[in-house]
Order: sequence, then C-alpha cells, then structure tokens
Amino acid sequence: MSRNPARSTSVDFLRGLALIVITLDHVSYSALSHLTLHTYAFCDAAEVFVFLGGYASAAAYCAMSVSGGTAHAHRRFLKRSWEIYRGYLLTAALMLLCGLAMLALHIHTAILTYTDAPLFLVRPLQTLLDIATLRRQPDLAAVLPMYIGFALCVPLVAPVVRRRPATALLASLALWLCAPPLAHLLPSADPIGWSFDPFAWQLMFMLGMLCRLHPVSTVFQTSRAGLRLTRIALAVALAFAAYKLMIESQPEPGYLKQHLSSLRVLNFTAIAWLVAQLSRLGWIDRLAAALPPVVTVGRQGLTCFVWGTLISIVADTALRVAVPAFHTRTQAVAAALSADLLTIAAVLGVAIAAAKLKSNRPTARRQDRNGQYGCRAAAPHLPVPTMAAPRPSGRHRPSA
Repeated sequence: MSRNPARSTSVDFLRGLALIVITLDHVSYSALSHLTLHTYAFCDAAEVFVFLGGYASAAAYCAMSVSGGTAHAHRRFLKRSWEIYRGYLLTAALMLLCGLAMLALHIHTAILTYTDAPLFLVRPLQTLLDIATLRRQPDLAAVLPMYIGFALCVPLVAPVVRRRPATALLASLALWLCAPPLAHLLPSADPIGWSFDPFAWQLMFMLGMLCRLHPVSTVFQTSRAGLRLTRIALAVALAFAAYKLMIESQPEPGYLKQHLSSLRVLNFTAIAWLVAQLSRLGWIDRLAAALPPVVTVGRQGLTCFVWGTLISIVADTALRVAVPAFHTRTQAVAAALSADLLTIAAVLGVAIAAAKLKSNRPTARRQDRNGQYGCRAAAPHLPVPTMAAPRPSGRHRPSA
C-alpha cells in the first residue's frame, strides 16, 4: 500500500500499466502490443490515461483546497500546467534529436517523419517556433498539449463538478458533440489539426473527475440493477472484441480517435465498469501488491511518459532495422519479445530512478505528508460515474 493513505494504489497501478502499454503500442514490431487493449476494443490506453488523469486531478484539487485553500490549488495547477509544457518541450526535443541521429546514421524508417527532423533541416527556426507555440506537435508528444489546458481548467471546473455533477456532465457532453468544428479554432500547422482534440477529449477527463468526486457506492454495484449493468457491460465489451478480431479488416480512421468517437466512449465505459468490479473484488489491489514497480510508474507519470517516448523510438528503430534480417518468423518473434521486455525494464528503471530522486527533495517529502490524491482516505476500489444510476441514500465510503 502507499505510504500516503490518501493515495489509491489501485489507481496508481492502472496509470502505470497504461503508461507501459502506451510505450509498447508506439513500437511497430512489438509482440506484446498484440495483446493490449486496442486489439480488442475501439479504445486504447489513451482513454485510460486521460480518464485516470481526470480522476487524479480531482483528487489533488480536493486535497489542496482543504489543506491550503482554493488559492493554493489554483497556484499548484498553474504550476502543473507549466510542468506539463516543459515535459512536452523535452519530449519534442528528444524526438527531434532521435530523428537527427537516425539521419546521421542513414536510418530511414517510418518513424523518422514523426520526429519532425526532416522538416527541421529545411526550416529549423520555423519548426522550433511551431513546436513551442503548439502549432506543430510531434506525434508521440501530441497528448500533452491538451493536458496543459486541462490542468489550467481544473480549479475552475472542479467546484462545479463537486456541487452540480449533472450540470457538469451535460455541459461536457454538449462540448463533446460540438468538438469537430471547434477543433478548427486551435492553432495548427497541420491541416488535419491537433491529433487529440481537447474539446472532445475533455469528456474522458470529466468522467474521471466525476468518478473521483461522486463515486457509486458498493451497495449499488452489488444490487440487482448493478449486476444487470455488469452483464450489459460484459456483453458490449465482448461484442466489440468480436468485431475487432473477426470482422474488422482495416485500421479505424484516425478521426475516430482524434475527436473521441461515440464508439470509443461506449467501449471504454463498458470496460471501465468491468474493471471497477474487478477492483471492488480486490483483484487490482492484489496485482498492485504483486507488482510494486508498476505502481511506481503510475506515480511518476509525466517523467515516464517523456522518457518512455525516447525508449519507444529506440526500440522501434532497432526492431525495424533488425527484424527484416531474420530468416524465420520464430527469430523475428523472439527479437520482438526481447525488445518488449527491455522496453518494459527501461520504463520501470526510469520510474524507480525518478522516485529515488524525488524522495531526496524536501518539497517532495512535504507533498507526500500533505497528500495529493484526495480529501480523505481512499477505499481500495475504483469508482464508476454516478450518472450511471441513482445513488442510494445514506453515506457510503467512496471507491478509489
């Protein structure tokens, strides 16, 4: 369990698992990526990461507003947005350096274009300016710009979510429905626009906030209506999995992810409900206890995301160069599995190193004592949105 009783170990574990999966999914020849969520669903680890980001942000705001007041919470989230922006710039710089190194070594693979290195050689100053102003977002760093906006909005949105959850959800749904035309208002050097439309993806972030501030009680989850919802969620998840595995022959269009299509929202909601039930039964906590390094990855989220990008580029490039040289499929699969294991080990190593560095900082120790994830101790279960069903009367301990 976490040293801080207000933190949810199960949530940290799922965040860490999502970060590891994101790193593997960015490796083209990865063997383990065939077992990750995107293979069986219309959603992937990005939804998990954004949803849990909303959950953690609501918990952090709750703790900060209690311990230091709303002004303190506003300052902390302003600082957090700056930290995310710096993380975005570092990620873009690492990608650019990797691309330049690939060009110097005469390695020309598909991932080279994603690094923006070829464009940098043609228009260096304009490319750097576009990246700094978010007009051009290197592919693997594209999720961070919308997080900057989310962090800035949390102090404004969290009080509304806490007092009027129905109003907050309806407003979020309305914004999600209007997202595609609004996305064109964002500055972008790419005609397609931002890879992650923040006007659409705020819905996933909002669902995470609602789950933290208004969790469904265990009483309802185990009631007849709750069990009926579990059966429906299982049927929906299995139907989507069957379609992905047996019917779909072409990759889904990019705009479905860019604007967070209804298929992705529905599929994720069904899976999230099922995971919440597994957490209620204690399965997630047992996994977290058995795999503490994964929990550490979740607690060092931004650091692991930034350096995970570098790790995935190195692994992807190595496999693209090496795999075609193998003469048998067995050799290629063995190489891919080896690269996957090294990738996971590298992400775990980054998390452990970052945790040790932060533990030596006085500010980190003060934050750990004050708490970051909630106003009160979190129960070892994941919550689900209260909008799924009416909340029973009486006070119940919130799920984590």
